[in-house]
Amino acid sequence: MSEDTLTLFVNDQQVTARKGAMVIEVTDQYDIDVPRFCYHKKLSVAANCRMCMVEVENVPKPLPACATPVAEGMKVYTKSQLALDAQKSTMEFLLINHPLDCPVCDQGGECELQDVAMGYGNDVSRYTERKRVVADKELGPLVSTDMTRCIHCTRCVRFGTEIAGISELGATGRGEFMEIGTFVEKSLSSELSGNVIDVCPVGALNAKPSRMTARAWEMMQSPSVIPHDGMGSNVYLHTLRDQVMRVVPRENEEINETWISDRDRFSYEGLNSTDRSTQPMQKTDQGWQPSDWDSCLANIASSLKEFQTEDIGVLAAPHSTLEELFLLQKMFRHIGVDNIDHRTQQLDFADQDAMPLFPYLGQSIQSIENNDSIFLVGSNIRLEHPMLAHRIRKANGKTNGRRCEVFTLNPQMFDFYFQLEQTWCAAPQIWINVLAEIAKCAQTTEGLPSEIKSIVDNVSVSIDAQQIYNSLKFGKQTSVIFGAIADSHPQASALRCLSNFIAKVTDSTFSILVRSGNTAGAWLAGVLPHRTQAGKSVPISGMNAYEMIINSRKAYFLFNLEPEFDFTNASAAVKAMQEADYVVVCSPYINEELKQYANVILPIATFAETDGTFVNNEGRWQSVAKAVSAPGEARPGWKVLRVLANKLGCNEVQYQTSDEIRDELKQNFDSAEAFDSNLKDFSNVTVLSDEKTIYRVSDSPVYALDNVLRRATSLQQAVEDSQNYIAMSEQQAIDLNVQNENVVRVVQGNHEATLPLRIANEISYNCVWIQKSGTMSDSLGEAIAPVEIQRTANA
Repeated sequence: MSEDTLTLFVNDQQVTARKGAMVIEVTDQYDIDVPRFCYHKKLSVAANCRMCMVEVENVPKPLPACATPVAEGMKVYTKSQLALDAQKSTMEFLLINHPLDCPVCDQGGECELQDVAMGYGNDVSRYTERKRVVADKELGPLVSTDMTRCIHCTRCVRFGTEIAGISELGATGRGEFMEIGTFVEKSLSSELSGNVIDVCPVGALNAKPSRMTARAWEMMQSPSVIPHDGMGSNVYLHTLRDQVMRVVPRENEEINETWISDRDRFSYEGLNSTDRSTQPMQKTDQGWQPSDWDSCLANIASSLKEFQTEDIGVLAAPHSTLEELFLLQKMFRHIGVDNIDHRTQQLDFADQDAMPLFPYLGQSIQSIENNDSIFLVGSNIRLEHPMLAHRIRKANGKTNGRRCEVFTLNPQMFDFYFQLEQTWCAAPQIWINVLAEIAKCAQTTEGLPSEIKSIVDNVSVSIDAQQIYNSLKFGKQTSVIFGAIADSHPQASALRCLSNFIAKVTDSTFSILVRSGNTAGAWLAGVLPHRTQAGKSVPISGMNAYEMIINSRKAYFLFNLEPEFDFTNASAAVKAMQEADYVVVCSPYINEELKQYANVILPIATFAETDGTFVNNEGRWQSVAKAVSAPGEARPGWKVLRVLANKLGCNEVQYQTSDEIRDELKQNFDSAEAFDSNLKDFSNVTVLSDEKTIYRVSDSPVYALDNVLRRATSLQQAVEDSQNYIAMSEQQAIDLNVQNENVVRVVQGNHEATLPLRIANEISYNCVWIQKSGTMSDSLGEAIAPVEIQRTANA
């Protein structure tokens, strides 16, 4: 036995435990039942429900197991008469004010209070007085309340403070007059707020979108993975009558622990959207006509053969399954097409040959908690990757050991809900200079390209730059994390080069965050113009996604994409589709915009309706089975592509299951292969010189990252800003003489828009933030680009 463990006895059974552990942790470890309500293994100890009372030898009164530390030789009894009497008395007091409405409670059948009352409650209540009634609280479109059922365990309060990082819920009053609620009447705003539904042991907090729609015992439970970000959170899909009714977390300590984001929890509403595509459609002289699969696919095959291979553009969504992505590129490369890409949100591709095998986190998700210093480059990580932000929050809030110091470089001061050592708030056009300052602290420029070296040589090192460098250099485990905003930058290659260089000279891990649930899988599958599967180079690189929409192709094959929203330059993408002679769209959804430019629409399944594999940001392959069937005649995408490939003459795709496709791709990788997140070299970068120009910056709305999310009604209602607007600092507005304007005209290249103006001093100078709407297309162009701001009266 090590010095860190001790021996004790529970119900006369000898057990070992770590020093400092609470009794309830030991009983859980050895599967010894102790009832509880306020205790949760991921939250601090409150010991206010008193349900976990146990007897400890030589102690005259029962003690709460959750707040009693173990001691050498301690003897604990969980089922003695003293312990049972205490537990039953507590149960009786808890039920005094609890309504007896289990038959109509949404928590019925999976309620902790119900379960414990069966074991420790009486069959008849001795309480004959009037029960208290508590008014329900309005917490927004995601969480419903029945506060009369609340037993004051305070799990929801502690979750907000300790996990979400924001104290949105709290307790007011004392005794039976105590109430849980928001201090000021408002909706929950945390991107993790839905987890209070899971931690609530009774029916006080419930999921509003699925409220009163199904009973727990009626639903089937299917393990799955949610593809809305690069973490690959593990969940259970609860289904009834072939429809997803709700989503709950599936515990995985290495990825999402016991939590999931609201984006992952409530996106299932988009699966049941009214605009689902349910049968193949073809555009004819008489308009859109329903068709059958065989004739539709035969028509596509014959039509594609009429075009030169260089005139065809293939664009795929990175939240598609690995099998779909692999089969897509294999099919089109068989007929000679290399214009294949999934990087629709990217502008700068100069360093694509130097990129690693796939955009890699460089470490496990779990190990983020052990970092001493983290430098975030161009990332609103709380909204991009809520579960990764949670890991950083844990590292940042350490009470034992060194607290993680977090630094950021961003166009504005985002609220991360954790403490920052420094936010370097700078306009995107000078980010190269900022990173050059930090790089100069290393006193070497070996390996940097000449254009970057000259910038490093000409900058002066500021105190802020030296602080970031020192923190990264002298920490035991440190990381430089390259985010989605930086990835959309017109000089992303230069920013990646400098960020990777800083990581190397400070012995830090270089982490590249991905945007979508299977971006890593798209790289591995070869949905790229310059690489096929497993990173193999092609002799002559095809066009990247941006080139394909700026230089219109004659034919396009869109897989799971919506050009109006999924491209960094949406207006150019839509224009390219409209100018094309032939457009095939494989999509779970159909709408009027799509009908304007498509020639054929093929209905495909969503992530919940198909077997498939997703590869997360740490390179973890996660395969899942479908939970429900696709509606109507919609089919899994890999089956559609398999048949189409056969009609195109590709006979090497005789797959019967998606597992066969996955296994064929996986054979290209050594199971012991060590992934590397670093760039292969720094030779190709894009450097622009327009520091004094005003730049606009935008990011994809948190609930509009893909076609399923955009149709999740409750999530769209939860968004504070449902309209596009422009924000700038007060000094910027004064200098532009628009400080008294309600709306301004924004000119970007050949496009312009009139947007409401907001003053926000957290935005850097020479930079404006244009907030995108989840339901309205951005008509201006690229997400980061020079703009001109005008008063509408002068137009």
